[in-house]
This record gives sequence, C-alpha cells and structure tokens, in this order.
Amino acid sequence: MADPNLGQTIASSWEAVVGTKPEDNITDDYYVLRTFEKGGTLPLSGGRTVNGPIEYALNASVAAYGDTDTISTTRTDVFDEFQYTWAEYAGTAVISELEKAKNAGEGQKFALLPAKLENLRSSLRSKINTDLLGTVSGKGMLGFQDIIAVAPGTGTVGGINRANFSFWRNQYTTGTQTTSAYDNLRAAMRTNYNSCSNGMAGAHPTNSVTTQTVFEAYEGLLIANERFTKKGTGQGAFDTLAFKGAELAFDADCLSAALYFYNPKFIKLAYKKGRWFRGRAPVVPANQTVDIFLVDCMCALISGNCRRLGIVHTIT
Repeated sequence: MADPNLGQTIASSWEAVVGTKPEDNITDDYYVLRTFEKGGTLPLSGGRTVNGPIEYALNASVAAYGDTDTISTTRTDVFDEFQYTWAEYAGTAVISELEKAKNAGEGQKFALLPAKLENLRSSLRSKINTDLLGTVSGKGMLGFQDIIAVAPGTGTVGGINRANFSFWRNQYTTGTQTTSAYDNLRAAMRTNYNSCSNGMAGAHPTNSVTTQTVFEAYEGLLIANERFTKKGTGQGAFDTLAFKGAELAFDADCLSAALYFYNPKFIKLAYKKGRWFRGRAPVVPANQTVDIFLVDCMCALISGNCRRLGIVHTIT
C-alpha cells in the first residue's frame, strides 16, 4: 500500500512544521491495558508456564455428630493449581542511513527515529490491548473472551476444564431487551455485579468496560443532572461514570454488545521481569545501510478466581 500523502521521509523533513512531532491519527485510549498498568500487573522472574495455587472445595469431613459417633477421617482434596502459557510480542523499527541524512539539519521537522520508536511502542500497546479483550488466536495470550466467557460452562482455562468444574466458571448475565432498547441493562448489570461480589463485605468489581454504544446507552438511562459552576456556565453531562463501586468506561476493542465487570485483584497481566517493552540495542545488517530496533514483551493474562469476574452479554 502506498504511503498516505507525501510519505514519511518528506513528512519529517520539509521547510516548516507546526508542532514538534506527528499528530497521532490512529491510537485509541487503551482503557483495559491502563487499568492493569495502574495496579493489575504481576512481574515474574521466569518459569515454563505461569502457575498458581487455588482452593476449590470445603473439607467434606465436617459434620454434626453425637457423643460416640465416628468422625470421618477421609482425606478431602481441596487444593490444586492453574497453569497459563506465556505469549511473546515483538516489533521492529527500521531507519536507513538515507533517512537519517535527510532528517538532519535545519530542514528537520521532527526527530524521525524517536517518532518511529514511539509509534512502535503504541503499536505494541494496541496489539496487547486488542488481545486482552479478545480471544486466543495463534500464538497470542488468552483474553477476556476466554477467561470471562459468554459460555463459561465450556472450554479449558488455565489448564482447568470448565465443563467439569463449576467453581472455575465466570458470572454471566444476558442484557437482552424485553420491550424497549436497553430496558434490562441496569437490572442485568446489578445482578452480574452482585454475583461477582463475595457478599456485602467482600471484594467487589472495581472496573467495568464496554463498547461506546453500550456506554452511551447506560448514560442515557441515568437521571439527567446539570451543574452550574459559575454564572453563565453549566455542565449537562459527566466525563466519567460508575456503577455501584465500579468505574465504567468504554474501549474500542471490547466485544460487541458486551459489558465486563472485573477487579485486578482477581485477573492480572503477568509479565516476565525485564521483558515488558524491552528495547534492544540496534542491529546493523551486513548487507544493508539500516539500523533495526527491536522491542519485545513476554506476558500472559491470568486469573486465579474466575467466579469473581463477570460479563453481561447480548445487550440490546
């Protein structure tokens, strides 16, 4: 495909420019990735896979008994472990000696190499966020659609077959309308939120993400509020929303007609220490006058308590 307009060499090396770097016309706000980066990452030193212990049953020997009754000594298995597979992501930025020469001196609009590296970083973030909200494909990691599934009674997640073990299934609620658009949305969200919570005093979902369409539908169901901050100035809507204690946002990569409830305490983005957006020293091929910069990541989306995660799906 041809470069848009004049191409990157001309665009970066002309007589005059407004601004110090290219205007970003492609990058979205990666909400889910940001929530993990703010407190939901798990740095690990290594390992063939990402494993962790789980407690999945109560001790079956506990019972009421009489004076001389025999108390059960049958051993009950109550612990096991999950196992997730690492995924690797990488990309390269290439700059030639000719590009560096044309981008030098007084004609430089912006520094081409830092801009290329920033674009590479944004491209990696875009791919990781897409996979976080997607489903496993090829060599990528598991995503929300796998761990917080529309059909949680099927499939294997973290090495555990959900068809055989109900404790490993996420919460799910349908949000299909009855008579008018989105008339069941808030009720479905309430049920799903409460199902993800561990009672009134337990940990509740802290985040909720959906599509822009559903986000705006939810906003439209709220009671209209207006604020007047000074004479002649009013605010007829709010930039951020919440449902109970969960921040509500939208992400362009979210599954259509779906809304997820989650808490980074129960779902985390694990990464290999030293390999989170690791930049390597440039490589100079023997047969080309170029520098090749490689940036890579090694990570996995994991959960040790899937029943504390939920999805409202088929929202109409």
